Amino acid sequence: MKQKLIIVLLLSAILAVAGCGKMKKETLPVSGEKMEAIVAPLLNTKGDEIGEVTLVQETEGVLINVQAEDLPPGMHGIHIHETGVCTPPDFTSAGAHFNPTGKEHGFDNPKGFHLGDLPNIEVDQEGKVSMKLTTSEITLKKGMENSILDKDGSAIVIHETADDYKTDPAGNSGARIACAPITGKK
Repeated sequence: MKQKLIIVLLLSAILAVAGCGKMKKETLPVSGEKMEAIVAPLLNTKGDEIGEVTLVQETEGVLINVQAEDLPPGMHGIHIHETGVCTPPDFTSAGAHFNPTGKEHGFDNPKGFHLGDLPNIEVDQEGKVSMKLTTSEITLKKGMENSILDKDGSAIVIHETADDYKTDPAGNSGARIACAPITGKK
């Protein structure tokens, strides 16, 4: 009888613990402020919407989520640019890389890197990409030196080829083929 009671208690404890994992939890930044996601359309060189970029301020940094299709397969450079304007076909309106610290480009450059430098993305054979990364180099909190939400915003730009992570100013990543304006405005 004592063994049955122990088994029942053990099973009850296991079920209780297993059930706790299914509870919905809401996480807040350490500061306690809850920040909304910024969602921006990703445009191709014709001005067509081919996906979207979502940014969320988290405790560890900014989560960047890129969901897109109709891109050329292969590796592509992706960067945060200094201006939140995406005028096709060349997206030069987005300006240079976000670089408030005045460094050179590239994770492998001894004089680099720009705060807007990001790891290359890989587009699959169907032209689709689904990428999430978190960078602690930037913030969505206005008024800070590393905020990409300054008076003219910023942009996420995808380039035609891979970034070599060392060549200034853009890693030999070629033409700009997609752009998402990040302004924080609704």
